[in-house]
Formats: sequence, structure tokens, C-alpha cells
Amino acid sequence: MKVAVLSGGVGGARFVQGVVATGEDVSVIGNVGDDVEVLGLHVSPDLDSIMYALAGLNDEERGWGRAGESWRVLDTVGTLGGETWFRLGDLDLGVHLVRTQSLRAGEPLSRVTARLATSLGIETPLLPATDDRLRTWISTAAGELPFQEWFVARGHRDEVDGVRFEGAEHAAAGPGVLDALEHADLLLLAPSNPYVSLGPILGVRAIRDAVAARTVPCVAVSPLIGGRAVKGPADRMLARLAGGTSPRHLASCYPGLIDAVVIDEADAADLEGLGDVRPIVASTLMVDGEARRRLAEAALGAVPA
Repeated sequence: MKVAVLSGGVGGARFVQGVVATGEDVSVIGNVGDDVEVLGLHVSPDLDSIMYALAGLNDEERGWGRAGESWRVLDTVGTLGGETWFRLGDLDLGVHLVRTQSLRAGEPLSRVTARLATSLGIETPLLPATDDRLRTWISTAAGELPFQEWFVARGHRDEVDGVRFEGAEHAAAGPGVLDALEHADLLLLAPSNPYVSLGPILGVRAIRDAVAARTVPCVAVSPLIGGRAVKGPADRMLARLAGGTSPRHLASCYPGLIDAVVIDEADAADLEGLGDVRPIVASTLMVDGEARRRLAEAALGAVPA
């Protein structure tokens, strides 16, 4: 079965691990809305989280970055008075150096990403949502902030009044993205933040239109357990922007785009208002590889055997 997964980083990356572990033919469409330039280097946090997870290099304890990381370069940057708010480890820097050099030489992000993934032994296609510039901005009482300034530098403490995707109106779907969506037997929305992780992907008009025009099931996986995010601000954003954190509030983020939603057992008692969206109840806490595979299988169950 061909499966296309739309994914952010961290939780999305762990879910992608589980989907790939099922042995299905998987393509991953990754978020680039929170890409950022740090110390002159192009960093793609969500693509890198997925890449490290698929290569078995991710730091499970910290939840982001490389396992076995060291910080000598960043410590030196700090000693010299440079910016250290965005944590780039020594191993991680190698990826950003190669990516930045390639982009400056004129290569598109999709080609660079494919080469990096292949170099790390990854066979699963990892497709940036777009090769065009797409950046997420967060509206707060303190003003409109670039995503990483809000999320990392300010610790996402500012309440969110709105989200904007700069460049989305002109962005084209990245190479291979529409083909992956068109030929998939199942579309999956990973358990990522619906606003700032999946929102930028679906903000690309051609991608959103392709999902809306699907002839196969599309299943969203909830990032919430008991109405709370495992990590990050998804629950706070849903409460503020959608009016609550129940399964129906999550489903409302994807109008006309999903046919089913995988929710945790802790949320199974609150299924009102889902309409035509079918609930699939499962254990969604991805504590290890086996739990990730089981969650993926629950989502894959939306397609009859």
C-alpha cells in the first residue's frame, strides 16, 4: 500500500518511524514553514527531525537533534559574543553546512534534502512541501513574530492570536509531492501541531487542493492525550483558536480534508460533533518503536485489508 504522510518534526517524526516500520510504501511530505537562518546557515528543523529519526540518529531523550551531540562550536560562539539562542550541536552543524553550501550553489531544497537523506542511508522519500520560500509568522499581543523567535527564543509563552504563512500564496508544491498524493492509497496527517506544523504544508494551495480532491481516505492522528499536548503548545493553540481541545476541535482544523481521526483512549468519551469524521481509538503515546508501529497500524486500518 502506498502511503503519503504529511508531517512536522518531533512527534511527527516518531510517527513516521512507526509508519515506515509497518513495511508499507511510504513517502513523507515535510514542513518547511519553520526553516530559519542561524549564524548564516539554513536550518530545516522539521525535515532534520524526520531525517534523523529515519536514520536512527535522533536524540530520544531530548526529543530533537542528534544523539551523542556535543556543543563545542556553540560554546565558542557564545564566548565570542555570538547568538546562541538556537541550539545547534556539532554533529547537527555538519548537515546545515552542507545544506547551506548547496543552496547557495543554486540547488533546490528538495534535491539537497534527498541527497542528505541518501547519505544517511534513508530509502524513504523525504519531500519538502515546497522549494519556494515559505515562512510561518505568529500573531501575538507583542506583535507578529517569526516562528522560531516565538517558539524557541521566547519559549512559545506568548498566546497566539493568528498564524500567517509568508509566501504560501505563490508557493508551488515541491517535486514529487503531488505525485505522492495522487498515487497514495492512504493519506496520513501525523500527530503534529495542526497550525504551525501541518498548517504550512496545507497552506500551499496545490497541496491543499490535492488533499481536498482525494479519492482515498485521509486520516489525521491527534497530537493530544486527554486534551493535552504531549509536548509543545498545540493544546493552548487549539483552545484559543478553535475553542477547545476535544477531537471535534482538532477535526475542525481540517475542514473537508479528513475522513477519520485517530484519538487516544483518554479522549474516547468526547466524540460529539465529529460529523462525518470517523473516530479511531488507540493508544497514541509513542514511548518506543513498538508503540509507534502500533499507532501507525491503527491509522492504516482506515483502509480495509
